[in-house]
Amino acid sequence: MEYLVHFVLTHQEFRFPELLSVCECLDIEIELPKERDTKRPLMVVRLNDDETAHRLASRCILIKAIYQLWAHGHNYEELHAINRTKCDVWSAYKKVSFKFNVTSVNQRIPPGRIKETIDSFSYMGFEGCIDMKNPRLTLVCLEDYEEQKVTQRHRHDNDAKFLQVFFGRLVSEGESRPLIRKFDVKKRAFFGNTTMEAEISLLMANQAQATPGKMIYDPFVGTGSMLYTAAQFGAYVLGSDLDGRQMRGKGMESVPGIYRAADQYGLSSRVFDLATFDVTKNPWRCGNIFDAIVTDPPYGVRAGAKRLGRKDETRTPGDSSTVPGDGQANLRLHPPMKPYELSDLTVDLIYLARYLLKPGGRLVFFLPTVNDEYDELDIPECKGMELVSNSLQDFGKWGRRLITMVKITTNDIGAPRFEGARTIEYAAPPAHHNFRVKYFEGFQTRDRIH
Repeated sequence: MEYLVHFVLTHQEFRFPELLSVCECLDIEIELPKERDTKRPLMVVRLNDDETAHRLASRCILIKAIYQLWAHGHNYEELHAINRTKCDVWSAYKKVSFKFNVTSVNQRIPPGRIKETIDSFSYMGFEGCIDMKNPRLTLVCLEDYEEQKVTQRHRHDNDAKFLQVFFGRLVSEGESRPLIRKFDVKKRAFFGNTTMEAEISLLMANQAQATPGKMIYDPFVGTGSMLYTAAQFGAYVLGSDLDGRQMRGKGMESVPGIYRAADQYGLSSRVFDLATFDVTKNPWRCGNIFDAIVTDPPYGVRAGAKRLGRKDETRTPGDSSTVPGDGQANLRLHPPMKPYELSDLTVDLIYLARYLLKPGGRLVFFLPTVNDEYDELDIPECKGMELVSNSLQDFGKWGRRLITMVKITTNDIGAPRFEGARTIEYAAPPAHHNFRVKYFEGFQTRDRIH
């Protein structure tokens, strides 16, 4: 049957990757239109039944609602002509309680015309009582307009910006949308200045195809945003970070901050463990462990990426800091750390994922880029890893790309080498190279920065 998927207006480039990821994850058969406009929030698809539509709407964060489509036209005359031929479909609902919604995309409909539109469907002859709170049937007339970047919106009558109109019944509203409020960072017991917003972290969990029984790992866990949302969908989660203070939080609480926040959501039983180490000197003794790796690597705007090592390799261990007044010379407060260049971190993360993921496992991560300098070659190719999607969240001069890759090889992959020669090389410095410098320089030309 034909269904109309109504997406939220935000995150346009993320809609189809999430939709396809969820369909694959939940084993949902879906037929997409041959020609798809990613900028439009409405899309007609074919699904097996209402139950399938419910499952899809209950998981996709970017779906606002799904309707069973009864009629569609480029004007109301065409819509009504088609709807009259569907009498055998809608006549089955004639005696049930109902309500009628008239809504639109990208434009406000004047209240007077809403009543006029409802009256134009009087030929359907519904006899059930009107119930605005809990009806068995919700009829929806949805007008689609071309996006207008103006402050004044006008009526659609004889307006060229009016594109089409859809009519049908509501099958399911986006049941996962309330999770955005549940995981609102402002209400969280533990968060930091780099904590990922709730909607994006839920989206990443869907891209990672989190489901009950899966094991998902975040190697740059920070304050744990990706752990909570993956655990919400039933996965067991594990996180690590070079700086344990990110996971513990301030103060002397006996319970680390990530566990406190997980307990707030009733998910602490799914947090498998937290560990402090450098991913380039990791303790993993074998690969093929995780079903997904989902992370937001640090890229230096609010918190710079670090790794173990010295900025000045000529220094000796005897040069390290000491604790004053304790009588123990050369007692190091913290191991020495050096900056971790984002372009190197990206390659190392893909290496690590190829080693740790099970065949078919997914790597989901954000990669910031300078929009004017971005090239498809900036996403490193790696034998055994295949790019699934590359979606841009545009902030103007720069943006961050949600990269999803899948491990396609079933061969045993040895532990990655993070030092010395690399098997993945960039043809030219990528747009995310020296991103921190470019950000604070206002994204001037590459020649000037270098």
